[in-house]
Amino acid sequence: MTPADPARLRRVLAGHLTAAGVLKTPSWRSAVEAVPRELFLTSFFKDETGPDGLAHYTPVSRDAGETEWLTLVHQDETWTTQIDGHVTPDTADGPVTGFPTSSSTMPATVVGMNEALDVDDGMKVLEIGTGTGYSTGLLCHRLGEDNITTVEVDPAVARRADAALEEAGYSTWTVTGDGLLGHPRRAPYDRTVATCAVRRIPYAWVRQTRPGGIILATVGPSAWSYGTGLAKLTVQGDGGAEGRIIGRTSFMPARAETAAPLSGDLSARAAYADSSRRTSLSPDVLDEWMPAFLTQLAAPGAQWVRTIGGDQETAYLFDTGREAFAALTVDGSGWNVRQGGPVALWDAVENAVTAWREAGEPDITSIRLKVTRTAHTYWFDSRPALRWTHPHPPLGA
Repeated sequence: MTPADPARLRRVLAGHLTAAGVLKTPSWRSAVEAVPRELFLTSFFKDETGPDGLAHYTPVSRDAGETEWLTLVHQDETWTTQIDGHVTPDTADGPVTGFPTSSSTMPATVVGMNEALDVDDGMKVLEIGTGTGYSTGLLCHRLGEDNITTVEVDPAVARRADAALEEAGYSTWTVTGDGLLGHPRRAPYDRTVATCAVRRIPYAWVRQTRPGGIILATVGPSAWSYGTGLAKLTVQGDGGAEGRIIGRTSFMPARAETAAPLSGDLSARAAYADSSRRTSLSPDVLDEWMPAFLTQLAAPGAQWVRTIGGDQETAYLFDTGREAFAALTVDGSGWNVRQGGPVALWDAVENAVTAWREAGEPDITSIRLKVTRTAHTYWFDSRPALRWTHPHPPLGA
């Protein structure tokens, strides 16, 4: 079999992204056609659901067949490159299970975000979350390596990305550190873009982006792997930033904000409630994108989990930081909710979802947000009364 031609595969990928309406400008098309994604994905995991219902991740590399490897690399897919913070494809003997902690995001998402950055020649960009370095390479090709600073929290991931960038010909500023703090040494930046999800836009990013500059990041806490929104903000001269949610997206949470999975006897943790009542809102609603996002606004930091014990299903919402919980169970006539702690979590969710429904269920793109030195505020531009204001939490909380 004739080996696949990477240059041709990149042109095919660029054509696909153009036809999909994602790739819009010649300069970014040039980057997609020039940056060799295969250098950043020498190996990765391909996932599929196993007989146990869990995702099983199988290592893929050029050793298994160069044509298949190259073809997969240039598909518009997200490929996982690390499991549980340490397992990589080159260290796995076969399929593994676990939680993905690093990946190469699908090109459509990366390119769509790059297009949304509205860059001009010579602009300085701060990238949070280097990952494999592929997105960094696209930025370097478009703006020049000296104008790009990229921050990666995982030292091993940063080393691999830096080596791949060097091999691709980009000697950019690859920094190992906590991206939530930005990188003040090279500030101010014209653009700040994050390839991870954050609970709130860190004010450090606002400080390090010049007035008139743009911040582009996925907002939504780590309790959900979906239901997050892509926020685009413009930094103001008064030290704040304001903008809107421009679309739906999903990224892995920033490492410092990754919540530890709930474990142990959850029923025991929710044994002592302060109140118990009926609720007209089924927890099934949180399987929908928009109500899940509203829950993230109304109850930031909360984690959502459903369990089955015997023939009884229980849905839990836990906010361990505030030592609050809501536990929902169903009987023949509907759902009951028990709540404990200083915050009535389910009341907040009910109020948010009910108000959204009464407003005609506006799309996520109708949500605006403002970041100041002290707080985040979200509201619906068509219904200003639908508003949530949260003080900035302590870093890592």
